[in-house]
Order: sequence, then structure tokens, then C-alpha cells
Amino acid sequence: MLEHGLSLGVSAPAASMARVDEARLRRIVDAHFDSLWRFLRRLGIAEADVDDAIQEVILVLARKLEQVEPQSERSFMFSTAFRVASDMRKRAKRRREVDEAALADVPSSARDPEASAHEQRMVALFAQVLAQLSLEQRAVFVLYELEEFTMAEIAASLELPMGTVASRLRRGRETFERLAAEALAEGTRS
Repeated sequence: MLEHGLSLGVSAPAASMARVDEARLRRIVDAHFDSLWRFLRRLGIAEADVDDAIQEVILVLARKLEQVEPQSERSFMFSTAFRVASDMRKRAKRRREVDEAALADVPSSARDPEASAHEQRMVALFAQVLAQLSLEQRAVFVLYELEEFTMAEIAASLELPMGTVASRLRRGRETFERLAAEALAEGTRS
């Protein structure tokens, strides 16, 4: 059982999992769990499904741990998470499921109910605008702007050329800014 409440309940043959360096696996998961959770959530994975997605990422990492260079651990986890998110979104689309929930409520230390309500509206607006970006643009945007990856790290993680990363980031920023401005303008009219 991992510290975050996820287990390595594996359906893979026990012999292949017996070789896993559990200490290394635990260190990697502990180091990246929170940012991985946020990344998957921001890619549109429903909050109820994020733990399952993370478990899939961990299982892939466990199976391939011997092949992952120590300096590439973070990139490997996020590239795997991107593929897992993509697969989960495709499966959900086929099932026609819709996640109506905004990103997790951010607990506020503000005592002013008006400020707290405004903050909640802004979090919901951010989630709504982010959800309108294509998955490819959103992944690059989130990794660069929110998770503070470098463009080189994004290129390595998502196995993309640097020019593609730069292009997706530029287009993602433009689209995000335009959609956010439209949503804010619409909000002030309401």
C-alpha cells in the first residue's frame, strides 16, 4: 500500500513485479504525486477517477522502472499520465459520460463570504476555460504555466519536438487569454 492510499494491486504476474525496486518506486511516487494528481485533474479526468488514473501510471512505471533513467523519472510519469488521461477521456466519451464538477474546491482562509464566493467563481471559471483548450494544448499549457516544467522537459515528457511544444504553448496561451477575457466580460454583464 502506498502512502497516498493507492496500492500496487497488480494483475501482472507476481514474478515480473518481484523485481520492482519498491523503495525507488515509492520515492518517485511520493515526489510527484501531488503534481501528477493536479495534472490529471486539469486534463479533464473526473475527480472520482483520478486515483484510478494515477494507479495506472504507477503500474506502468513499476513495469518499466528498470528501463527509466533516474533523470527521466518525472518526464516518464507525466508522459504516461498524458497517455492514460487521453485513453480515459476516449473511454468516457464512448460511454457519453460528462463530468459536471469544476476543479476541486479550493479551501479559502478568507473570512469574507463575498471574497470567498468570488474566489470560488474564479476557480470555476479557470476550470471552464481550461476545459475548452484541446487536450494537446492543455497538457503543454498546464505543464508549463502551472507545473513549471521547462519547454525541454515538456518536449521530453510528451515526446514532442521543441517547435511543437512552443507552438502549442503559444496557441494555448492565446486561446486561454481570449476565452478568459470573454468569460470575464460575460460574467460582468450577468
